[in-house]
Amino acid sequence: MNLYYLKSVLFLLLFPLAGHHFSSQKINAVQSRGAMGFYNVNLVDVNQNRIISHQNVLVEDGKITAIGKSDQMKFKDGIDVIDANGKFLMPGLAEMHAHIPGINNGLPLVEETLFLYLANGVTTIRGMLGQPYHLELREKVEKGEILGPRIFTSGPSLNGNSVKSLEEAARKVKAQKLAGYDFLKLHPGLTRANFDQIVETANEVGIPYSGHVSVDVGIRRAIEAKYASIDHVDGYLEGLVPLSAGVDPGENGFFGVNFTTLADQNKIRELAKATKASGVWVVPTQRLLERWAGIVNANEIIKEEGMQFMDKNTLGQWVNSKKNFDRLYQLDEKTVSLFIEIRRNIIKALHDEGVGLLLGSDSPQVFNVPGFSIHHELQAMRDAGLTNADALVMGTRNPAMFFGMENVFGTIQTGADADLVLLSNNPLEDLNHLKNNEGVMVRGKWLSREDIDKKLLTIRDRHQ
Repeated sequence: MNLYYLKSVLFLLLFPLAGHHFSSQKINAVQSRGAMGFYNVNLVDVNQNRIISHQNVLVEDGKITAIGKSDQMKFKDGIDVIDANGKFLMPGLAEMHAHIPGINNGLPLVEETLFLYLANGVTTIRGMLGQPYHLELREKVEKGEILGPRIFTSGPSLNGNSVKSLEEAARKVKAQKLAGYDFLKLHPGLTRANFDQIVETANEVGIPYSGHVSVDVGIRRAIEAKYASIDHVDGYLEGLVPLSAGVDPGENGFFGVNFTTLADQNKIRELAKATKASGVWVVPTQRLLERWAGIVNANEIIKEEGMQFMDKNTLGQWVNSKKNFDRLYQLDEKTVSLFIEIRRNIIKALHDEGVGLLLGSDSPQVFNVPGFSIHHELQAMRDAGLTNADALVMGTRNPAMFFGMENVFGTIQTGADADLVLLSNNPLEDLNHLKNNEGVMVRGKWLSREDIDKKLLTIRDRHQ
């Protein structure tokens, strides 16, 4: 295993969960996927950065079937109606860099992880380290047999250890396509030749590829190869280092942190333009990198809201992971600040050039609790210079566009799946309003605040 692989790949999927209790709200639970309505609600139009006031929304059999002015559109007798007067209804969020436990961890843990996403308004997830069970889970969730967000899943990791020849590269790509995975997950350590074979075979059989950028590949070749998405902004900082620096690419360290002071930020715009021209999407996972590499107190972070859902063993592993990182790199505050600044500038340049950005936090991962971490990532996008609306688009419309499913999820429109989040206040004004939803609907199934609180109490009690 090469040094880069050891230092930078995020393979630690730390799944044990605990619980947390939220105060109850007034809206009653409606458990069926039959007909129900939202009365006199404000619709959050993330695409146009506006609020459409005084609307009624009818949901039938998991779909939005009618939207109209509340003084004109009437609900049929016998329909469960939520009086949402003065409240705000927005599309469910997507977590585009999620991880899902395997069945070997036990079905209760799988279900709890999926529920933590839902509890925070995440109604779609893209699993970034798949296994055969996830194909079965994807179908069970779609059929309503298991409660959870819509699932897209990669196959098992393709990396320097799992792909050691051109023949193996072609064979594994074909096998994952045949198995029915949605895309390929690329991890570090791939040689240029094996990467090129993966790309060639993937294009032949019609399966996209996403993830990390191996050192031997480099960001420019990755962009040229038209990744579906480059995650973690991987490879971009290394791409800013001039050839005249004469560095060994394999000494880049954790997402290029060792090259921080060598990066020429004048090259950012060039990479952003190239990314846009190739149609490559980017999943920043910025807060993960800021906290893992940052000058932070790990023992304080694990006291944050949401950390109560992780058991003490997992929290201890996270703290140790941070301490090990600090011992390995011994970064000073100036270098860390510059590292974070460069990444933020890359994200902002990508956005300004019109590159499709996707909301993803990499959870469960160090300091990232499923569902809760998406709120940290939303704030990270604000810190990078995006507006509230820009950040929300990353988690709603953009994921739907990425999958070619604009009419299925990501917006509130007739005919779309009823994946919705009800809020007391306008998220376009303050993203923190998303932290305290009054209920979540996933493909027509309504989870009230009361439902969510009861389930969270159960999860908490199971792990204490």
